[in-house]
Amino acid sequence: MNKPHIAVLGTGSDVGKSIVAAGICRYLADQGQTVAPFKAQNMSNNSGITPEGLEMGRAQIVQAEAARTAPHVQMNPILLKPFGDKQSQVVLNGKVYGNHTAMDYHTHKAFYFEKACQAFDALSARFDRIVMEGAGSCAEVNLMDTDIVNFPMAKYADARVILTADIHRGGVFAQIVGTLACLPDHYKEMVKGTIINRFRGDIALFKEGVKWIEQQTGKPVLGVLPWYSHFKIDAEDSVEIEKIHNFRQLDTNLPTVAIVRLPHIANFTDFHALARIKSIQTVFIDSPDGLGRFAAVIIPGTKNTRKDLEWVTARFEKALPSYVRNGGHVLGICGGYQMLGHVVKDPAGLEGPPGSTRGLGLLPVETTLQSPKTTTLSEFDWDGSTGRGYEIHMGATQLKAGTSFIRILSRNAVAVQETDGCLGSSGRVAGTYIHGFFDSGAIAEKWFAMIGMDPVPTLETDLAAEKDKDYDKLKQHMEKYLNMAAIR
Repeated sequence: MNKPHIAVLGTGSDVGKSIVAAGICRYLADQGQTVAPFKAQNMSNNSGITPEGLEMGRAQIVQAEAARTAPHVQMNPILLKPFGDKQSQVVLNGKVYGNHTAMDYHTHKAFYFEKACQAFDALSARFDRIVMEGAGSCAEVNLMDTDIVNFPMAKYADARVILTADIHRGGVFAQIVGTLACLPDHYKEMVKGTIINRFRGDIALFKEGVKWIEQQTGKPVLGVLPWYSHFKIDAEDSVEIEKIHNFRQLDTNLPTVAIVRLPHIANFTDFHALARIKSIQTVFIDSPDGLGRFAAVIIPGTKNTRKDLEWVTARFEKALPSYVRNGGHVLGICGGYQMLGHVVKDPAGLEGPPGSTRGLGLLPVETTLQSPKTTTLSEFDWDGSTGRGYEIHMGATQLKAGTSFIRILSRNAVAVQETDGCLGSSGRVAGTYIHGFFDSGAIAEKWFAMIGMDPVPTLETDLAAEKDKDYDKLKQHMEKYLNMAAIR
């Protein structure tokens, strides 16, 4: 008899469902089972590319890595990428399906649930166990009838549900008891236990709390997970990008790289490799105050280039050129690269009303937004140093001057001879479409040298190997504090 699938649902958003699911994936995989993650519908601008060149949510890519398997769009068949007020781009089975308002999408839930079930069936035919992740709170009573991610999906999969709560935000007793109280009996019976996440302090002092929860709910507490800081797991959303202008925690003896915190920032995981380097530090900014203190400023990717360009222009239009004239360095990645040019044209209205938006004018390039979306795993070369990254963008950028400093060697494992990016004549402004640009040590070190860091910081270990070690540390952390035998 096949072992039951597991659904990690939450008492709310950002309670740690993604991380708990990743840890269970690694644990079960190390028990000799073939494991796949699954999230029917994900809403995030933090996405990645599968080996087939298709787009899916970053959280399920992380969980697939933890499960020691290749990511596949069946693990996240529906990805919603918000780009404006109440609007999202819908990525279905890895490809752009169209744009929906919240109400449009709501009226098509039956169609999308059918697609999610088809993806789940295909996965369950190939893997011993599926570790499912819910979305937000699993007890939103006004949305329960049309929910396609939480209990309806878990019921379709005949999965055992683990309810995850976050004690750090407070009210954990009300979170758990209140969530269960909102559920109809047939959903409540599916919950086999709870996990209390992000505990700080002496766990022994919470024994009475565990006993109270078990008495009130009739459900076992499967464990209390302490806060961790000795390893890092890429999350679907990142608390660090909310900590803007946190200058008081900066070490004045270390060089600092600033990342502009765009309103529609996408793929902020581009900077996790930088955050692992002990000899530098990163900070997110939303104003030009004190740019001169930074070794470089990076404009990251975005889900709405034109709208975020207007935001950047209003704040940084004068400050960035002045910063460059005074010796500062600026790098644009994907949408940030497009913003650095002279103009971003959107004749088809892919991001809103058709039209054009004036760029920052720091690079001699022009961009036209167009479909289909480019989604590739890309191998590239920069003057003899090679790296691997990925591209996700709608648009083509033409150089009017400057130099293409990147050679693309392959896209989705097919050899090509193409170029990418632009290096301005001053050598202090550059742009590229490559996400994961800093994940390759040789590329990161080349960029550090270009911006004049002395000594040049080095990546102490290969990022992929470091991430794999962190998945093991997550598993060990869960084995120490959770009843993994019951979860197994």
